[in-house]
Amino acid sequence: MRSLTRGAFRGARILLFISLLLAPASPAQEVDPATVTLDRLYGSSDFRGDFFGQARWLDGGTFYTTIEPSDAVAGGRDLVRYETEAGVRTILVSASLLMPEGRERAMPIQGYEWSPDGKKLLVFTNSRRVWRQNTRGDYWVLDLETYDLRQIGADRPESSLMFAKFDPASERVAYVSEHDIYVEDIATGDEARLTSDGSDTLINGTFDWVYEEEFFDRDGFRWSPDGASIAYWQLDAEGVRHFLMINNTDSVYSYTIPVEYPKAGTTNSAARVGVIPSGGGSTTWCDVPGDQRNNYIPRMEWSGNSDAIVIQRMNRHQNTNQVMLCDGSTGATTTILTETDPAYLDAVDDWNWLNGDREFTWISERTGWRHLYRVSRDGKKVKAITDDGDDWEIIGVERIDEDGGRVYFTASPDNATQRYLYRARLNGRGDAERLTPEDQPGTHGYNISPDGRYALHTYSRFGTPSMTELIRLPDHEVIRTLVDNRTLKETVAALDRGKVEFFQVDIGEARLDAWMMYPPDFDPAKQYPILFYGYSEPWGQTVQDAWGGGNYLWHLMLTQQGYIVASVDNRGTPGPRGRDWRKALYRKIGQLNVADLSSAARIIISRPFVDPERVGTWGWSGGGEMALNLIFQYPDVYGTAIAVAAVSHQKYYDTIYTEKYMGLPDEAAEDYEAGAPITHARDLEGNLLLVHGTGDDNVHYQNFEALVNELIRHNKHFTMLAYPNRSHGIFEGEGTRLHLYTEMTRYLNENMPPGGTPESSRMD
Repeated sequence: MRSLTRGAFRGARILLFISLLLAPASPAQEVDPATVTLDRLYGSSDFRGDFFGQARWLDGGTFYTTIEPSDAVAGGRDLVRYETEAGVRTILVSASLLMPEGRERAMPIQGYEWSPDGKKLLVFTNSRRVWRQNTRGDYWVLDLETYDLRQIGADRPESSLMFAKFDPASERVAYVSEHDIYVEDIATGDEARLTSDGSDTLINGTFDWVYEEEFFDRDGFRWSPDGASIAYWQLDAEGVRHFLMINNTDSVYSYTIPVEYPKAGTTNSAARVGVIPSGGGSTTWCDVPGDQRNNYIPRMEWSGNSDAIVIQRMNRHQNTNQVMLCDGSTGATTTILTETDPAYLDAVDDWNWLNGDREFTWISERTGWRHLYRVSRDGKKVKAITDDGDDWEIIGVERIDEDGGRVYFTASPDNATQRYLYRARLNGRGDAERLTPEDQPGTHGYNISPDGRYALHTYSRFGTPSMTELIRLPDHEVIRTLVDNRTLKETVAALDRGKVEFFQVDIGEARLDAWMMYPPDFDPAKQYPILFYGYSEPWGQTVQDAWGGGNYLWHLMLTQQGYIVASVDNRGTPGPRGRDWRKALYRKIGQLNVADLSSAARIIISRPFVDPERVGTWGWSGGGEMALNLIFQYPDVYGTAIAVAAVSHQKYYDTIYTEKYMGLPDEAAEDYEAGAPITHARDLEGNLLLVHGTGDDNVHYQNFEALVNELIRHNKHFTMLAYPNRSHGIFEGEGTRLHLYTEMTRYLNENMPPGGTPESSRMD
């Protein structure tokens, strides 16, 4: 139920619309450069931006590589190296070297990795989608000394390899294919099959649907630092029930698509972690106590050396996280750190080994604020790195420079809608210092070189497309601009735009962040319809001072028609406002979040220029669930709602997400019912548009039909729109996005007509 970002997406949870990337180019035609239209948005490339992607640091930061169009090979891409400081450009691998024998075109580079010794290149190509991302494909190795190009796993089925990676000696490549792990010698092509029991239900080296979706686990194996062993996950999905999606359109007879999908309260896959010799042999399984189906292992890495791996083990409630060391030769485990929380915990990504593997970094909310600590290998000593006792927190670690004694991290102590770069001493002494310039408010992202001297810096503001530049740290001095997005910025700047206001709404119990977009011809003496957009759940923050992409442009189009568009972040959304803020929503999804939002809406629509008779809301996934609950539970506030790919009852969603935030169904039955839109469907009074893809593997079409049945039972009028075989993002198929947003726009126009009107002429 995430949106597109951590996303991620519960499918469209973070709700960055990839339609802009997929929009086809259109022939030149007369357009008004000041006006956003649906055809410009979803039928042309007018708003397509430039991106600086797939950068890799070399030699600690002395160089970086990227992919650029080839001048010599039509349609090809060259791998280019830049001297970071001087900017000297060298083509390391021309597209002509990536043309397998017998082929007329260079292979598309969809991912690449340099070998540890820098003498080989591993290229990922011909990829296929696995649920959310294209993680299956073909891999090729190019020897940079001989220019020999050979395919890895050439005897395996086409586009079946996953997560291929070099060993530490740059001599072998390991990969997963059809749920088994293989190791191939690059020079000889000899292959060792490490596991042979992989099947549809026994999964080695990768994950099932729910681990991938909710823990962001995809790559499920790790080379040991000495290359002698591989640690890997194995999931046993036997007993996990299949949810059957049905395809009615791709053949004369319909057929079902089974997905191993554990609904809240049902059987999970059993997960375990083992270590196997990289040349073949038997697996030593880590002796992790407890029921493997009612505990999770969301994270695993080697513990800085090749003797032991370190595991995070979480109970099914996800309110206890145990850090365990597992001996790679015996499987014996020792718990070295335990974190607990009355509500829930997140798996920790930012753990790094320090001080000759005698310590590791750890992120904790133990003080009520998210901070970074260093923990001794036995777990007996925990020392704060960023916690200075004040009420602020880090958002995430960007880079640890142990040689320089610094950690670089993002934070925004004074404004939860923004993101900035800070650094602190690894010994915890002194105050953290902000490195992002004070005169650059907004959202900043950083890809910092291993030596901490440089960073690829991406920056945007609300309504301002992003730019990328190379900077020198710690002074944040710009060395050169890499992507200025000039064309897109000029296109956006030419648009007729009204005022944008960021503010807070005081609802008594809390102050909620909000933004509001005004019509370009706004007249405070008139009253305008208002559309509220949101997500409202723990995986989505919609009030951010960042570009906004497709959502921003569609909302801008609506303001040009005469709508006010607004968004509010309720308690429970994942802003950097402390543990109590984020976990206020525990077991209260569908209750506290919609109460907060309706309270804020009442305050906002009391402004004299807002027409309280033309108030709407919309959202996608968790935001669709929000929109349903708002129009069902607060018909006195909201007269129109659009719910896209919405959850209609938490019992229909998966175990890891739902049980984390709502508790187990048999323990929290009343909260499940109280927060479910389907419970309140009988109270619908306004205008409701339901939209869903029938091929949604994330929030199943079941949610849609169950709600439709309930609305029919209560004789409620509503409008429904189903997209055959479209997934959670509803983007597949020619014309899909244009059609979807045309229908959504039409629905708003018909049910809460745009434009400012004198107070005396408000709708009855």
